[in-house]
Amino acid sequence: MRAEVERPKETDTEEVIAPQKPEVWEEAAPDSETQLDPPYNVIIHNDDYTPMDFVVQVLRSVFGLSRADAEVVMLTAHFTGLAYVMTLGYEEAKYRVGKAHGLARAAGYPLTFTIEPE
Repeated sequence: MRAEVERPKETDTEEVIAPQKPEVWEEAAPDSETQLDPPYNVIIHNDDYTPMDFVVQVLRSVFGLSRADAEVVMLTAHFTGLAYVMTLGYEEAKYRVGKAHGLARAAGYPLTFTIEPE
């Protein structure tokens, strides 16, 4: 006679785990605590030393103006002493003015921009 081998009973069942729900990010509704940067005007000041071509180059590269717009802004500043460049959020305006000042100082020019609340 053949001896039968006792097999363990399959009482262990595999545990089925349902997939977790994906995380959903909800944007907070704007309220009084969440505000955008306030708008600031960037102003260019005329000086008697910075070449006009350099001013146009800075206006185009830093502020993204077209050649025609950059020339109008440069000539307005040249003839009136000041000219409006553009309106940006405070942090962006501060960053771009710093970048423009850095380019001017590196080239040895006193080109000056300021920002003021809109």
